[in-house]
Amino acid sequence: MLNSLLFFGQDKPYWKEIQEFKQLDQKNGIPQKPILLVGSSSFTKWTDVSDYFPGKTIVNRAFGGSRLLDLNNYSNELLDPYKPKQIIIYCGENDVAMDNPTAEEVFGRFKTFFETIRAKYPKVPVAYVSIKYSPSREQFWPIVTEVNQLIESYLKTKKRTDYIDITKVMNDENGKVRTDIFLEDMLHMKPEGYQLWTKVMAPYLK
Repeated sequence: MLNSLLFFGQDKPYWKEIQEFKQLDQKNGIPQKPILLVGSSSFTKWTDVSDYFPGKTIVNRAFGGSRLLDLNNYSNELLDPYKPKQIIIYCGENDVAMDNPTAEEVFGRFKTFFETIRAKYPKVPVAYVSIKYSPSREQFWPIVTEVNQLIESYLKTKKRTDYIDITKVMNDENGKVRTDIFLEDMLHMKPEGYQLWTKVMAPYLK
């Protein structure tokens, strides 16, 4: 029975990544009351995030390619071990790009994840980093705008939440998205992009 369960687990998307997080935690231990980052590759690839926020204890448990659907599938593994002092989410960009959902459907996935957090950690502050406008995904920008607006409006009705808008700082003086802060894939960012995010995010970190 156990073997079949293990085999079943390995069939699930991102099962391997979640096991790697468990191994990391066993090896390094879990710091007390960290700021927990969860979400997709824009956080995953921010491997030196702690250098951008000196003095903050950060645990990065984002995994590349993930959607809000996947955060919901693995919510226990992503949330239970860490007893965080704050949770910061960057996720939704892949939902929009991958399964052709409506903005309302993506928002619904976010709401499910937020409610799961609240059930586990009623008083822990939660911040959502807005979905960025990746040049390679320009066809999805209208729905990105809608999802961001829905999540921002929702979080305004909830206590101990922040909506962190990183879209404006990524624009040039003409209000166009800067392509020079992206890697060649026009999806992931160079360090310069993360430096811009840091300026906006720093005041929100506990």
